[in-house]
This record gives sequence, C-alpha cells and structure tokens, in this order.
Amino acid sequence: MLIRAANEDDWALLRQIRLDALCDAPTAFGVSHATAAANSDTQWRDRASGRGPAYFVLALVNGVAVGLAGGVISASAEPALIAMWVRPAHRGAAVAAGLVGAIKQWAVGHGHERLVLSVSPDNERAAAFYRKQGFRFLPEWEVLESDPQIQLQKMVWQAAS
Repeated sequence: MLIRAANEDDWALLRQIRLDALCDAPTAFGVSHATAAANSDTQWRDRASGRGPAYFVLALVNGVAVGLAGGVISASAEPALIAMWVRPAHRGAAVAAGLVGAIKQWAVGHGHERLVLSVSPDNERAAAFYRKQGFRFLPEWEVLESDPQIQLQKMVWQAAS
C-alpha cells in the first residue's frame, strides 16, 4: 500500500473514489453525490493538484485508489480533516490510520499543532477509530451541510509537544 499526495495526473482516480465514497456513505459528507458528479474535469484536476482549497491524499494498492482523505484550512484558520473514506474491503487495515497520519503530517508541516474533524457521534465505528488516532470530542456541534437533520460533533487532535 502507498499513501501519497494526489497530483493533477490523479484527477480521475480522485473523482472516482470521491464519488464512490459519496455513494457508499451519503450522509457522512458535506456534499452530495449529485453535486460532486456535476463538477467538471477541470475542477477535479484543480482539486487533485491542490489548486483548490483542499489538500488530498490517496491510498493506493497496485495503482487502485482504496482510500482518500483531505485537509483544508477552515475559515477560522484551523486545519481540518475532511473527506475521509476507505473502500469497505480495506477497512480494518492500516489504510485509514495511514491516511489520517498523512493529514496530521500536513497540518504539522504547515505550522499547526491541532487538527480537527467533525463526525456524527452516532457513527460509533468512526468515532472509535478517531479516538484510537488520538482525537477527542469537543463540546462543539454543527449540522451536516448536505443533510441539516444530522448533527456532527467536533473532535480535535493535538500534536505532542
């Protein structure tokens, strides 16, 4: 398995795995499948190359994308883990931990000591996984942009000092 930053040549891989993620877990992300599918090839190229607001990493097995994660600097200048997803056949392996580790490195490499994410506490498997990765819940809530009936709770990871 290889985990690396996406680049412009990966735009089709990024598009496919992102759309697969949105089909598999439509209530886990802030964007709908229909919205993402409507993006142009140029928009996907910009995302993959990092010309957009987010930085994406891919987990690859024999050249096939099996997972992705993104990092973005929020409006409050805080790095956030976004778009985290692993294909079902690769869950429970080291893929997810590797993706989260890559986004932690990205955050620290950009001078940040914290990384945040938002997750539904009802998604017990994801919440437990993030706790294993050193995240803890904060008393901060928001609604899922793509489905306002879903409440998300913020989690934070703090780099060791």
